[in-house]
Amino acid sequence: MNQNNLSFENTEIAFRHSSDFDLKRAYWLFRVINVNFLARIGPPVTNFAMKIGLPIKSLIRATIFKHFCGGETIDECSKTINNLYEGGVGTILDYAVEGEDNEFVFDTTRDEIIHTIERAVVDKAVPLTVFKMTGVSRFTLLEKLDEGAELSPAEQEEWKKIQARVLAICEKAHSAGVTVMIDAEQTWIQNTIDTLVLDMMRRFNSKKAIVYHTYQLYRNDKLASLKSDHTTALKEGFILGAKLVRGAYMETERLRAGEKGYPSPIHIGKMETDADYDAAVDFCTDHIETIAFVAGTHNEESCRYLAELLDKKGINHKNPHVYFSQLLGMSDNLSFNLANSQYNVAKYVPYGPIKAVLPYLFRRAEENTAIAGQMSRELSLIVKEVRRRSEIRG
Repeated sequence: MNQNNLSFENTEIAFRHSSDFDLKRAYWLFRVINVNFLARIGPPVTNFAMKIGLPIKSLIRATIFKHFCGGETIDECSKTINNLYEGGVGTILDYAVEGEDNEFVFDTTRDEIIHTIERAVVDKAVPLTVFKMTGVSRFTLLEKLDEGAELSPAEQEEWKKIQARVLAICEKAHSAGVTVMIDAEQTWIQNTIDTLVLDMMRRFNSKKAIVYHTYQLYRNDKLASLKSDHTTALKEGFILGAKLVRGAYMETERLRAGEKGYPSPIHIGKMETDADYDAAVDFCTDHIETIAFVAGTHNEESCRYLAELLDKKGINHKNPHVYFSQLLGMSDNLSFNLANSQYNVAKYVPYGPIKAVLPYLFRRAEENTAIAGQMSRELSLIVKEVRRRSEIRG
């Protein structure tokens, strides 16, 4: 199917999987998120309420958790996985527990990520898996490694355990033939992650792109990193796995750079970020045999640009080296319309105990207030679909 058939305005396709009740919940949820004040006071109020034992968990489960998460366990995600797959959209199971500081939790998270890979083996609706380094390691140790500081004997042992966890996950993915993406994080721990992920690609990507690195294109150095890593991959004989995103830590990055007196690693403005994102997509499609990539974006222009590039360069919509990706609960007009035009699409489906995934949920709310235009777009599409259904019913 040619991309000219692609429309991001088709709300019938976008919300085919959503009941009237789902649309009503989404409408009010996005209305609340769109009010900056409510989104900002929500996290501290919620944390306080949970600490003193107020029965707020059921409210969170029925609203923000229900909209943005698949469930508390992989099995609880099954309904969401099947619902997405009916619309041609795959699932990226994302165990959204992060920021812990406990070896037992890190081992538990490693095991849970391996369970997502095992689910992907037996379920074609789960084409990709993912994890964050801070889910299996202590942030402050990664920070110390990035600084080049000397580690104590105990810290050296801790670092060996972290590397062993990552190796176990990637070995499992390789033996299962399942893709595993490693998310990007803050710049002051990213160099350590970069080095480790590239090493995993050397080990496991010789025949197929199993391990994917994440490139945050709002950083002014990441387009160059993508090209440099591809040169390394060609030289050393492995396929580069790349997830392309704009980025998730803009405010904290700029704040830290200002406080510590170093140049901000973030592009001056959105225009420069968009230009690097498009250039990265161009580069990956130019080297489609040796780069497998996931375009993680909620930007309609970016999605349209990539769709046009694939047709322009004669790349099959179902080429396994190209995926579009969005988050569960957002941009359904992109995900389902792209899938309807036979492109590879997968949604991030976060899951985990409600209390443990609250940082993820709060980040969604905070990010959304920063892109008010996106929220207005979501609301207008929901209203359009509600009206369409009303007119059909007369």
